[in-house]
Amino acid sequence: MPVWKTERKEGIFNMELLKFFVAGNVDDGKSTLTGRLLFDSGSVSTDIIETLTNLSKLKGKPSKMDLAFLTDGLRAEREQGITIDVAYKYFTTNKRKFIIADTPGHLEYTRNMFTGASGADLAIILIDAKNGITDQTKRHSILSSILRIPHVVICINKMDAVQFSQEVFKRIQNEYLNFAKPLGLIDISFIPVSALEGDNVVYASDKLKWFTGKPLLSFLEEIVIDKNDKVEEGRFQVQYVIEVNNRKGYAGNILSGGFTNGQKVMVLPYGTETTICKIEKHQKEVEVAHSDDPAVIYLNEEVELARGISIVPINQLPFTNNQFTATLCWMDNETYIPGQEFILQQNSFRTKAVIKEVQSHINIHTYERNKTHQTLALNDICKVEITTSDNVSYDSYKRNRKTGSFILIGKNNNTVAAGTID
Repeated sequence: MPVWKTERKEGIFNMELLKFFVAGNVDDGKSTLTGRLLFDSGSVSTDIIETLTNLSKLKGKPSKMDLAFLTDGLRAEREQGITIDVAYKYFTTNKRKFIIADTPGHLEYTRNMFTGASGADLAIILIDAKNGITDQTKRHSILSSILRIPHVVICINKMDAVQFSQEVFKRIQNEYLNFAKPLGLIDISFIPVSALEGDNVVYASDKLKWFTGKPLLSFLEEIVIDKNDKVEEGRFQVQYVIEVNNRKGYAGNILSGGFTNGQKVMVLPYGTETTICKIEKHQKEVEVAHSDDPAVIYLNEEVELARGISIVPINQLPFTNNQFTATLCWMDNETYIPGQEFILQQNSFRTKAVIKEVQSHINIHTYERNKTHQTLALNDICKVEITTSDNVSYDSYKRNRKTGSFILIGKNNNTVAAGTID
């Protein structure tokens, strides 16, 4: 049973949720930072503390608990000393609920960051105060820009190793701001911390009196989560078809916006116009279903719909085409060779696809787009043109993150790339 403070239980289900991910180099202290947030905020049960203590003793650290074990969930990664998968952790304070994705830092696992960043409100990018900005820092920042993460927090970690120097902090801050100018990151903040010692993670530190900002946890509790002022356009994809009393219903999650009973809609990519005659949530009939609601939609006309077909308001149509440009992150160990065929998956929709052209590669040092060659290697970030067998209904990623993103699946049923539609 987690050691929550009693007052945290009240109104917990009505608390605002912040989804964020932690990224950085392999040894920058991501798992230790996440562990520190969980441990110092009182979000770790007593039996886990006992397990951590025993693990730390086995690792030759009898007097200090290794907080990285809280997120390094795989034995293989512990043995190698690197995080090799995305570990999700959940915790709650008096002010907010959190979901953390502790993403890999090793170069070969940059692909997993794309997964961990999906739907995030905020990114924490760690920089080792001793080493400064690295290629991985740049790569993670570029991906944050491509994924349009609303807030980016640069945590300059291991400040204890540089005697908590304000000069070192300011130098890295200025270097990062100069590098990030062309990226168009929406909001950037800087916080100095020592995850290992706990300075400025949950509690303010006397060793960092020159820093006038909030400790990391207070910052995360108080940052305003961006609310989309414009009304989201209604997007729904069929996940499966059900039949009750000889009447077909189309089940799935509302991807964005909302739908109402009696609303005129269009079925895409068919282009069929019809009207919603009933909406159900949790087997109860309702008048309205909102974004993220699981729903069953019934239509006036009998339309033969299959998995992946879209239902949208007739006055809020997305693009529907079999060709589009996208920014792609190549995730496969095997190099892409022109002519390869893939399965493109966008939520529950699937179709065959090919990369018609690699238009440019993104240089992680300058953010320039260089037209070089048609091959793609692990972690390459490129602008591509994609052609599909069937028409795809989509929005630009900037307009709608749910319908503007996709993955490419290779012949061995493995995810070889993830992309955002321009």
